[in-house]
Amino acid sequence: MVVNNSAKVGRDSISGALSDGKCSLTEVTDRPAMAATPWCAIQTRYRFERKVTAQLQRQGFETFLPVLKEIHRWSDRRKAVDTLLFPGYTFARLDFSPLPRKEMLKIGGIVGVVEFSGTAAQVPARQIEDLRKLLSQDVPCALHPFLRAGQKVRIRDGCLDGLEGILEEAGQKSLVISIDSIERSIAITIEGYELELI
Repeated sequence: MVVNNSAKVGRDSISGALSDGKCSLTEVTDRPAMAATPWCAIQTRYRFERKVTAQLQRQGFETFLPVLKEIHRWSDRRKAVDTLLFPGYTFARLDFSPLPRKEMLKIGGIVGVVEFSGTAAQVPARQIEDLRKLLSQDVPCALHPFLRAGQKVRIRDGCLDGLEGILEEAGQKSLVISIDSIERSIAITIEGYELELI
């Protein structure tokens, strides 16, 4: 994976709070989906994800910033906290003509567009749709080591009907959803759901 600018990106530190792992949707989106324009992953500077997303919106790009709403518990209180699902990344539909891309790269906080072999890595619209669907439901989920290969399945009932991912059966049965371009995955427990092979 290559990013077309070379600025350093920091890592998130781990807080002392405990999380119950519930997911909900905090999504940033601008205009109706333009099916012909591909989604791309944009790498940002440390803690610039929200600012970059807002600036992309102001320039007319459709964006998606996946955020988990988690309940963190301290000894004296509980609080709902928005946590970025993929720190250091946001997603946008990009027209790859030179002018819009050049304008986008002028935005402060952007490290670059994720690329493979000099070409922007497109994120399948299905992966964005599945993330939106998952985050719109109050189901437990957690970050998971990235998976590329395995038995692909689709959920066939309930609130997650149509969600696709890789089946993992070590211990609890889980469905792993992966975003290939940024090599990140999340897992949800799927006991009780009806599955079909893809």
